[in-house]
Amino acid sequence: MHDCLPPDRPIVSAVIPTRNRPALLACAIRSALRQTWPRIEVIVVVDGPDPATGTLLESFADPRLRVVFLPQASGGSAARNAGVRAACGEWIAFLDDDDEWLPEKIERQMHAVQQSRDWFPVISCRLIAQSDSGSRVLPRRPYDPAQPVADYLFCRTGLLDPGGLMQTSTLLAPRDLLLAIPFREGLPLHQDWDWLIHVAAHEGVAVSMVDKPLTIWRVEGARASVGRSADWQRSFAWIRELRPLISPRAFSSFIAIQCIWRARKSCATLRERLRLLRAFLFEGQPDRRSLIHFLVFAMLPSDLRHSLLHRWQRAFDRNSSSAGLSLAAVRNPSPAMLRKSSF
Repeated sequence: MHDCLPPDRPIVSAVIPTRNRPALLACAIRSALRQTWPRIEVIVVVDGPDPATGTLLESFADPRLRVVFLPQASGGSAARNAGVRAACGEWIAFLDDDDEWLPEKIERQMHAVQQSRDWFPVISCRLIAQSDSGSRVLPRRPYDPAQPVADYLFCRTGLLDPGGLMQTSTLLAPRDLLLAIPFREGLPLHQDWDWLIHVAAHEGVAVSMVDKPLTIWRVEGARASVGRSADWQRSFAWIRELRPLISPRAFSSFIAIQCIWRARKSCATLRERLRLLRAFLFEGQPDRRSLIHFLVFAMLPSDLRHSLLHRWQRAFDRNSSSAGLSLAAVRNPSPAMLRKSSF
């Protein structure tokens, strides 16, 4: 581990966890080093033995780049936490190794920080989702200041609504906050949602979004994705664990849009699907939209559902216009207290 960068201490530390994707990592590193915000360091956390990535990193001569090698693969959350501990900056910005930032990403988010009057601002931004079928600006819906984080992420307004989105590579947060409430290690799914919902439960934390796309999010269908895993049991167990922190409506919506399609994909038994239905109806608070989503995800084959959705999305995108720059804050209605003295 290298010492903090002299003579000017960085204000923002970019943390990039990586494993076995050197070509993609190179693009991510370059996008972080090209930021218009001047006082930045880039910390790459190599998650376990990875000779190819080590060779790539030796080709970068920029003194702002630092590398942390973990002795064994520990997962994305552990790698991010290791990067936070190694960081010198007061602010942490996460970047996945297959994503990129636009040059003004950090500068615009730090401007939002300077405008905030909250103790612990967490700043997200809109993004450009790139896939084999094209590019889209997400999320479509502006951030509603009255909504808790989980309601924004899980509750949809209609069949064409892809839901709220605050992807990991969009997040910037105080290092002190991440030291006090780190990413939960050992979670195979929903790591970013888990952290956002937990930190939003504390008073003094304000989650906001720069309403401009500043991150390029690659959602290539050819690469394996944990987020597309058919392990519905893990998703179901996770949302039940978080039930005290989220609204009944968000609980039912999550089951409708995240659990039921995974159960169908994994050929869950009728008894298992009825278990999900009981939780959807009686442990949460379903509304008409979540009921429609439940039925669509339960009955339509995934190929047909994706084909119809892509057609509708293309038609929607042709008629939509990009938004300007704005901020919106989301708070939990009954937050727990988080004091600076606890760090």
